[in-house]
Amino acid sequence: MKSWLTPVFLLAAILAASALNCHATKQNVTRWQGQLETAEAEAAAGNWDGAKVALSQSYDDWSSRQTYLHITTEHDAVDSADAMYRRCAAFAAEKEPSEFRAELTGLKHQLWLLVEMERFSIKNIL
Repeated sequence: MKSWLTPVFLLAAILAASALNCHATKQNVTRWQGQLETAEAEAAAGNWDGAKVALSQSYDDWSSRQTYLHITTEHDAVDSADAMYRRCAAFAAEKEPSEFRAELTGLKHQLWLLVEMERFSIKNIL
């Protein structure tokens, strides 16, 4: 009877860790997207300094979670989002509104893909 308890508890622990990881990733991405929307609003208002500050704060927040993301998420997705952050910063520095807005939209989508990849669903399990 005891022979099946260890695998069941181990499976339950893995399931719980997966659910917690999904929740943490969603919270982080929601926060980052809010910060990016602030940067977008600042740029739309013509306040490029404010947009750069908001983008920089978001990137610093993002950077603080890099170790966790590289452990739990696909490296290519994380690296793509990091490169998009850098391109957004370059467009903000050059005050290119259309390029900045387009890259920011792509970045927000890329961040949401992190949530999709970590979501506990049959699609991700299979």
